Amino acid sequence: MAVLSMAVTTVRAQQDMPATPIPDTAPSAAVAPPFGVGEKLVYDLAVGGAKVGTGSMTIVDSESINGRDTFHSVFEIKGGFLFFKVNDRLESWFEPGSATSHRFYQLLNEGSYHKSRYFEIYPDRAMLHQRGFEEKPSVPEPLDDASFFYFVRMVPLNIGQTYTFTRYFRPEKNPVIVKVLRRETVKVDAGTFNTIVLQPIIKSGGLFAEGGEALIWVTDDDRRIMVQLKAKMPVLRTLDLFLKSYTPPTTPPG
Repeated sequence: MAVLSMAVTTVRAQQDMPATPIPDTAPSAAVAPPFGVGEKLVYDLAVGGAKVGTGSMTIVDSESINGRDTFHSVFEIKGGFLFFKVNDRLESWFEPGSATSHRFYQLLNEGSYHKSRYFEIYPDRAMLHQRGFEEKPSVPEPLDDASFFYFVRMVPLNIGQTYTFTRYFRPEKNPVIVKVLRRETVKVDAGTFNTIVLQPIIKSGGLFAEGGEALIWVTDDDRRIMVQLKAKMPVLRTLDLFLKSYTPPTTPPG
């Protein structure tokens, strides 16, 4: 499992957690998404408590794919320590109102490990095509690693509840679980924020699946921006992201 994928989807193989299923449908179209083109979040990246790089989440533009309007988002992590360097990038094209994914790129460079994956996703047919492989079944209203985070920003987050989703675009990785733990005030370089603490979980056979644990802090307001992420991992000890700056959308959300 990539460092950036870990930061975005916060992977943990944990199947015995009680969950309260909610409908796998998009939020009401009457509710405008709290993000838009031009939104950018910049983070400090720390590993084992030491600052080693930066991360960013940006909606760079909008694009029509197969007749559907989409946002094009880019997630990046760059840095390193000792002889280990990281340069990871996730790109997602998703519908603003539902976060339904139409295209997903995963470009990973971590030490001596290099991997590129390119997916074209066809929600109308519930199919996906990874470059170099045959088409495979997907799910209705699919979400990729990046668009899932934007989807979570649009759904209710009730303290003490655990929600289950079966919209991850690779069916064998479902369900995805989001546990809403508590409210907490946190201070980072970008300021002091009232937040909601989340524990997202997704089935994975990757490097950090066994014993991995991660929490996300999102603002307790309509924006639901990620203020910090803290992950415990066997290999790198901890991986943390702390919000350094926030640029609101240049195009008003919705």
